[in-house]
This record gives sequence, structure tokens and C-alpha cells, in this order.
Amino acid sequence: MSFATNIQNLATRIATECKALRTLTNGNAADLSALTTTAKSNLVAAINEVKAAVSAASGIDDGATSTGSTWSSSKIQQSLTAAIDGILNGVPSALDTLQELATALGNDANFSGTVTAALGNRVRFDAAQTLTAPQQAQACANIGVGDPTTNFVTTFEAGLA
Repeated sequence: MSFATNIQNLATRIATECKALRTLTNGNAADLSALTTTAKSNLVAAINEVKAAVSAASGIDDGATSTGSTWSSSKIQQSLTAAIDGILNGVPSALDTLQELATALGNDANFSGTVTAALGNRVRFDAAQTLTAPQQAQACANIGVGDPTTNFVTTFEAGLA
């Protein structure tokens, strides 16, 4: 490679690096007017403006909630823990996740309907019910009293005679 080629390559490299720096600082604008700072005529002044704004920022402030500051990580953790505890409200550890609740409910998306239907199919002892003949037969079989159509008084009296 000749000396002239090396100089040309150096000039190209310097121009490329300058363009990259300009892109980093002002989005490849032709001048500094694209800067979001008030100092638009001097890059050093713009950088100093940004530094002053950062220095003036309130930073971590556990005593207030605002858009100009943040809580410390320990305050954030305390807040999250309190929120989770408020949601869980002392539930046992076996039911403290949605997966555990789903498992406990048999993964039944219609659990309330399933339970309501099951409760509706129970023989009540606190109120009168109207049962069909098959329902009566099943209820009697379940509690071991036999055929519901059998008149036990007549059967008992017939056995005494």
C-alpha cells in the first residue's frame, strides 16, 4: 500500500468516526439545533446543562412518590411485600398461588356452577323436596332403606299376623 493510500484511508476513517460521534450526540443533525437542551449553540454547554439537571435530580426518596425521584430497592421490596400480603390476607401457603387454587378447585373453570348443580342434587333434611321416582329409589338405596314404594307399616303389620 502506498503512502497516499494510507493517508486517504486515515482521512476516511477520521470522517467515519466524526460522523459516528455526531450521530451519537445529535442524531446526525447538520447542527446542534436537534439537541433537547436549551443550549443549542455549544455542545459543551449542552453537556453541562445535562450534568446540572442530573445533579439536581432528587434521586432516591423513600418519603415521597413523584415522577422526579424513585424509592430505594428496600422500600420497593417492602411495598411489594405489603401488596402481596394484602392480596393473600393470611391464606395458608398451600393456597397462595393461582396454580394451587386451580388445583384445589379441580381445574374447573365452572367451579361455582358445578358446586351449585351438585348441591341441587342432594337430599335435604331441613326442607321438603319433590323427588322423581328414580331419585327416591337412589336416595333410599344410598341410605340403605330399600325400595321407597314399599309401605313399611303395611309390611310390618303383615309380618305380625
